[in-house]
Order: sequence, then C-alpha cells, then structure tokens
Amino acid sequence: MNTAQSKTIRIVNDLGLHARSAAKLAKLAAQAGGGVWIMKNGSTADATSMLDILTLACPKGTEITVSVDDEADLDILEHIAALVRSGFGE
Repeated sequence: MNTAQSKTIRIVNDLGLHARSAAKLAKLAAQAGGGVWIMKNGSTADATSMLDILTLACPKGTEITVSVDDEADLDILEHIAALVRSGFGE
C-alpha cells in the first residue's frame, strides 16, 4: 500500500463508527473513481458499503486506516479524513 494514498485516523465521536456515520462515509467514498478501503487490525472493508464498514466495529478511540486505489481520489481521501476527524458532524 502506498502511504501517500492512505491515512490513519482515530474515531473521535462518542458513538464511534455507527450506522449514521457509516452511511456518511460510504456516500463520500462512493464518489471516488477507484476503490476506497478501511482497515482495522488486519480486517479490510469496502468503504462504499455501509454494512462492510459496520462489520469493523469501531468504537470511539479506534484507529482506522483509509486508503484509495487511485491517486485521482486523494481529494476523497482528504474529505473522508476530515469527516472522521470532525466526529462525523455529530
């Protein structure tokens, strides 16, 4: 994995990565032209799938790594990082 195409981010909102926040993340990831992935402790989820994201079980304080397959999607990666850092606007 190219580290320029991935970011490690900590979940900061009190409810963690739950259904509403997963839906926001998936909607943003769906705008990418290539694949967007979320990794946690060796497990990988398709970031465009709310259900895949929820299977990672990410409570507050969890570190996740988000990566994009295509360098053209680096702006999407930045937006996802900002979304997570903002606590999903909650």
